[in-house]
Amino acid sequence: MTVSDLKQKFIEKYGEGEFHGYFSPGRVNLIGEHTDYNGGFVFPCALSFGAYLLIRRTDRQTVRFASLNLPFEAEVAVEDLNKKVGKEWVNYPIGVFAQFLKKGVKFEQGADILIFGDVPNGAGLSSSAALEMVTAMAINETYEIGLERLELIKMSQKAEHEFAGVMCGIMDQFASGMGKANHAIFLNCDTLDYDLVPVELDGIKIVISNTNSPHKLDSGMYNQRVSECHAAVDAISQYKPIKVLAEVSWDEFKSLEDKMEEEVPRKRARHVISEIARTEQAVQELRNGNIDTFGQLMNGSHDSLRDDYEVTGEELDTMVEEARKIDGVVGSRMTGGGFGGCTVSLVKDEAIDTFIAEVGKNYEARTGLKPAFYVAEIGDGAKRLF
Repeated sequence: MTVSDLKQKFIEKYGEGEFHGYFSPGRVNLIGEHTDYNGGFVFPCALSFGAYLLIRRTDRQTVRFASLNLPFEAEVAVEDLNKKVGKEWVNYPIGVFAQFLKKGVKFEQGADILIFGDVPNGAGLSSSAALEMVTAMAINETYEIGLERLELIKMSQKAEHEFAGVMCGIMDQFASGMGKANHAIFLNCDTLDYDLVPVELDGIKIVISNTNSPHKLDSGMYNQRVSECHAAVDAISQYKPIKVLAEVSWDEFKSLEDKMEEEVPRKRARHVISEIARTEQAVQELRNGNIDTFGQLMNGSHDSLRDDYEVTGEELDTMVEEARKIDGVVGSRMTGGGFGGCTVSLVKDEAIDTFIAEVGKNYEARTGLKPAFYVAEIGDGAKRLF
């Protein structure tokens, strides 16, 4: 759907008059999974698809929410923009409004809001972060609040915590807010220091494979992993006082591993600490043009997520297994929170058609699910469109 189409839909819904449009992208994480809430490194990039939000400030004391993707609509009084509406999608933008209220912002006027997203829902490409980030940008500019972009990113993360109930790290919102075309973000999730690293893949494309087995991060499994990492921190702190797993190097962990009595926290820590080391190495390999080694590190990431973090499952593992059988695949791994969603693969240009045909056919034969494939374009972060 084009921006012109969206403008027409807004007018059909809310009538003529001045309004503005914003966009915030989804993201794919190349490597560094489940490290963000452990204070480690991640390496995501923004995608060319995401969430669009059209907004008009009004003189009413209510905010009207509508979506072109879902039928549910809501009209919420400005003083109630910190209250959930059942389990509906509007809780994502309402959750962002609530963060502004927490900062003492008073909304004297309401708004008309129309949302459209072209990130596949439940695919693990951060449709929720894109929606939160585009809402934060739109509110900040429409009501002339003047907050810095990093503050909007943090508020969007808190909205996810408090209104969606997912105790996510900062990666998704950061990638959506700070992305740059043809670059990935090497982000230290503890300090929020970051570098924009050019992604120069000569003759290779990033292919996202959607298992069409939607992940359910709000089902509790994600939050359970967060708790298990806290347990690992407690176990390691008996020997080295730490606050997050990122404070432990891989060599230190190898010396402490046998002292951790409980198997589950030990396995979770093994993944996180090894994944942080893999991510640092992968970024260096990419900077040096060593794409084959980068691909091997992607493979190692998936295997660790499967064996030690246990967040992959049949569909993601099947997709990765079939991908790795294709000549011309440099590396393949799950991306996102897991428990369904997408994989990300580096595929040589000449192998892309074969990849989509063969992996698609074999995956469907093994799982009964029909996958979808996207040749990713790395886009810019959140921005005003008009």
